[in-house]
Amino acid sequence: MVNEIDSVGLQERIAAGEDICLVDIRTPAEIVQAAIPNALFLPMHLLPLRMNELPRDKEVVLYCRSGARSYHACLYLAQQGFDNAVNLRGGIIAWARHGFAIEPGRLA
Repeated sequence: MVNEIDSVGLQERIAAGEDICLVDIRTPAEIVQAAIPNALFLPMHLLPLRMNELPRDKEVVLYCRSGARSYHACLYLAQQGFDNAVNLRGGIIAWARHGFAIEPGRLA
């Protein structure tokens, strides 16, 4: 089972100043088009190699374009012992539809 949050809930928590690690798992080509501000860029295919960069002491919210890939990434992290991974339901598409902040993505 994967924990999920919707765009409205995530925006409320970010606005309230909650300490959340937001992770964009899309490809570099997708990221440069638009991204949610302050996200860590960790393409899904690199997750097994770089999951040690993710904190275990706070919530890690993963997102992709529609929420499908990040759902599977959350499943993978749960199998690796992460109990703090949360999927952004609807991905950046739902986030942008609600009019929440997006910016041109930076890969560095």
